[in-house]
Amino acid sequence: MNKNAFLPGVTGLALLLLVAVPVSFVVLQAIFPHLDTSNYSAPFTAFSRVFTEPQMLALVATTLKVGLGVALCSALIGVPLGALRGLFRLPGAALWDVLFLVPFLLPPYIAALSWMLALQTNGYVQQLLPWLHLNAFLFSLPGMIAVMTLNIFPVVYFAVSRSMAASGSRLADVARIHGAGAVQAFIRITLPMALPAMASSLLLAFTLSIEEYGVPGALGSRSGILMLTTGIEQRLADWPIDLPGAAVLSLVLVAMALCAYSVQRAVLAGKNVESLTGKPADVTPKPLSGWTFPVLALFSLVALIAVALPLASMLATAFSGTLSGGLAFSNLTLRHFAALFDVHGDALSALSTSLSLASATALIAGATGFLASWLVVVRKIRGAAMIDGLSLLPAALPGIVVGVGLILAWNRSFWPVTPYNTWGILLLAYCCLLLPYPVRYVSAALKQIGGNLDAAARVHGASAAQTLRLILLPLVLPSLLASMMMVFAVASRELVTSLLLSPAGVQTVSVFVWRQFEQGSVGDGMAMASVAVLLSLTLMLAAFRLSQRQA
Repeated sequence: MNKNAFLPGVTGLALLLLVAVPVSFVVLQAIFPHLDTSNYSAPFTAFSRVFTEPQMLALVATTLKVGLGVALCSALIGVPLGALRGLFRLPGAALWDVLFLVPFLLPPYIAALSWMLALQTNGYVQQLLPWLHLNAFLFSLPGMIAVMTLNIFPVVYFAVSRSMAASGSRLADVARIHGAGAVQAFIRITLPMALPAMASSLLLAFTLSIEEYGVPGALGSRSGILMLTTGIEQRLADWPIDLPGAAVLSLVLVAMALCAYSVQRAVLAGKNVESLTGKPADVTPKPLSGWTFPVLALFSLVALIAVALPLASMLATAFSGTLSGGLAFSNLTLRHFAALFDVHGDALSALSTSLSLASATALIAGATGFLASWLVVVRKIRGAAMIDGLSLLPAALPGIVVGVGLILAWNRSFWPVTPYNTWGILLLAYCCLLLPYPVRYVSAALKQIGGNLDAAARVHGASAAQTLRLILLPLVLPSLLASMMMVFAVASRELVTSLLLSPAGVQTVSVFVWRQFEQGSVGDGMAMASVAVLLSLTLMLAAFRLSQRQA
């Protein structure tokens, strides 16, 4: 093989296996309902069957309600907090940023289970405040939206705060000088400058919420609220298994996610607000003056609800001997953590499996993302647009769709060797879902470097592999390592594909926690969740610090 074609060939093969194959089989199964028997008759009949089912409209409507509700509630929380953080001198600003990073990094299914333990009848909140009854609210559509909002609103908070901090308040001050009031200057000047970031983050919040399975699976299953994600899981879990129906619902979910991304791009393209003064913006934050205490009280209230309560609920359960024992010193125990390290139990095996899979995912996704970014940004080879599209496509693919695609693709008799029903299928799923992380990080780093170094090395006789290894890799290594730590942290607690694809005898951390709750061993599940959350938060904060240093 031509040496110049080796690296592009390896990258193309990796993207084909990780992304193109599962997506193609979802599309094929939806079009040809009898594909599993190699029968291509009655094309598109699955669409008419699924679309005419009585519950179809309810699934789509509920999914849209949840997505729009989470986006709206995230705006109500994230925009005011982000504006205060970006425009004013907030005491302990870095601490608030770290605290509000926690809900987004907390696995949604663990957050949902923690809220169940806190707010259900005789839960922790009712033990402390007997007059407060929130069980009915929790197991309802508004309750599900509230729990998802508390996980997702940091997306809006960070986007708005960074945007307003970058644009500053100088133009608003000019408007104040010319007679505008404070509110009018904010609405007419400051807010439009941040509209692109707001629109982008709100549409991202919408997409994240419609793709989520953990919260609907934990709360919706008990209240009869079904979304597209839980509807897909039911068709795969209940007998008879409905592969064509699951594929059709998967395409509907992908279409909704792609529509959200298309709207996001359209909004950003049409509403790009820039300052044309030619002068740098004044980024000096304003003092809060007499509003310092109310603003700190607001930030503290949000941190208490979104961060402290779910974490406290998780830890209280992990350290409680029994749930019926309640919040009492006599009920404290370490036996749930001790059970995790019992050599005869499943917990240690699950933790080992998750760490091994997460490590392999970080290496494979990191290497593939690095090569794909290099081919697209630096080499600009023929077919770069296809490589770029395939490497970023998983960002619009819900995890459950990737799981369905891998089942459809690899559970076939014509494959001489298949990863199906082995740990390899989980590795493929994780790599597919998390590939966009290294692609985005490394692409941004390579764009800052430019193509001159690569060209100079090639002129002086270096091969493509030598240039890549000796020059470009050391320069982008901090960004690549940061992305790989993010991949490791997310892969170590991924739920939906793990539930769909885990073969018999193989458990990951997320599957272990989920099954402990189903079996009633809540303390063991929350002890494992505590360890997983601590590991994920530590690695993601390390990645955040590393990327900040690189910036």
